[in-house]
Amino acid sequence: MNEFKRSSRRRSPSIRPDETIDYRNTSLLRRFISEQGRILSRRMNRLTAKQQRSVAVAIKRARILALLPFSSNENQ
Repeated sequence: MNEFKRSSRRRSPSIRPDETIDYRNTSLLRRFISEQGRILSRRMNRLTAKQQRSVAVAIKRARILALLPFSSNENQ
């Protein structure tokens, strides 16, 4: 059997209760995008399923409105 080490310390949530997930809040949404411009997974974000869905929708809306880039321009 594989035994995984779990930290006894509880992690803090990545979204504070006073923060709203909105496509206009680009500073919040940038925390959930990788350096390559991909949306990070739920495990990496430490979000609930409902929060992850709303973050993904908000990021996609912000990309369409050109508030966030679709990908990074590092490899040019």
